[in-house]
Amino acid sequence: MNIPKRIASAVINALKGGVVPRVGLGYIAVGRTDEINALLHDVSIAEEGGAFFRFVVGKYGSGKSFLMQIMRTHVMERGFAAMDADLSPERRLCGTKGQGLACYRELLSSLAVKAKPDGGALQLILEKWIDDVKQEVIREKNMTPSNTFFDVEVERLIYARIGELKNLSHGFDFATALCEFYNGHQQMDDARRDSALKWLRGEYQSKLDARRDNVRFSSVITDENWYDYLKVMAAFLKSSGYKGLVVMIDELVNIMKISNSVTRQNNYEKLLMMYNDIMQGRTSYMGIIMGSTPQCMEDTRRGVFSYEALRSRLERGRFATDETHDMLAPIIRLNPLTYEELVVLTEKLTEIHSGLYGYTPRIALEDRVEFVKIELTRVGARENITPREIIRDYIELMNMAYQNPEKTLSELMGSVTSDNNDSSDGSDNSGNSGGDYSLEFEDFDI
Repeated sequence: MNIPKRIASAVINALKGGVVPRVGLGYIAVGRTDEINALLHDVSIAEEGGAFFRFVVGKYGSGKSFLMQIMRTHVMERGFAAMDADLSPERRLCGTKGQGLACYRELLSSLAVKAKPDGGALQLILEKWIDDVKQEVIREKNMTPSNTFFDVEVERLIYARIGELKNLSHGFDFATALCEFYNGHQQMDDARRDSALKWLRGEYQSKLDARRDNVRFSSVITDENWYDYLKVMAAFLKSSGYKGLVVMIDELVNIMKISNSVTRQNNYEKLLMMYNDIMQGRTSYMGIIMGSTPQCMEDTRRGVFSYEALRSRLERGRFATDETHDMLAPIIRLNPLTYEELVVLTEKLTEIHSGLYGYTPRIALEDRVEFVKIELTRVGARENITPREIIRDYIELMNMAYQNPEKTLSELMGSVTSDNNDSSDGSDNSGNSGGDYSLEFEDFDI
């Protein structure tokens, strides 16, 4: 495996820090075939003019954020634009202090396409859109840019294209912003072009702020209407040659953490509105994937299921079980990685680590199998251990093996197993042994 050291370093450092790397995901992708295929089926429906809404649910460290980033790469390869954002106390679906608008701004700043996968692709998309219109005029009208009427034909075609957007809610102002961007682009007026970009990014707090920049719109993007503008953006992207738009919002648990019950319920109401809008077929060429924890979804006091309208729509039916997952349901629950998948994952990490630090790996297959066995035989591991913990432990083991070449892998891993044995051999610090703890509490009465 030949990986650039820049990417290898980003992957190892991110995984060791317990976060998902933004690059190099393909080098470490293991398992999740059923989940990815289910989401890609949704993407194919959006490509044909449909829409989808999915929740990816798993414990902290189970791989839901990783799966969403993998999907981000997949959809861009298929010609979609992608947005992603993490909810936080400052970014919510709605709020009284601009938290919903802050979420929209984060999504727009992360807008990515295949040609610009790291985000910030809005200006690139708009300039490509203008160039495509110019090329169409050249082909259809047999004109050259030097023709006197070339700019007139380009502007006529632009207005014809954005005329379709005007039929959408808030489409007129969106179309006005596109015209402002085009005119600023043609006239080399950077201030006019930047004002249009600023409006599209939701950076104007009010219409008065826009007027100060000599930009006149009948409305601005706010906490209440930002989702409508995402739908308009999806339609625009489709008209610009992309397949559509996929929006990924992670850390839904931050809504459950809102202490004010009214604010929390308002966010769930916004979530319900978005879910209904997409599932009822009122949206085209768009998909939303949200990441959540099981507690955030199922807690009937503060979680998503505390909002009865959402619970009745999303709750698992009586025939589904933990063993028979329904990958076509709105909620995709992540299964633990299998024993074999974890062994393959350690192999990939070994190759990346050895390539990064330039050494011949001495962790053999038997060592990796033994490592996975040690991890999975810890008390409660089957129910509680996550890929994040296993990956961090394995990177730590590789670091130790690299820095202590005089020690064997058995010695390095043996220190772990001996610690586990010491903590479970039936003895305690007070000298009791044999597993009989009743003597310690024999005089205790309730």
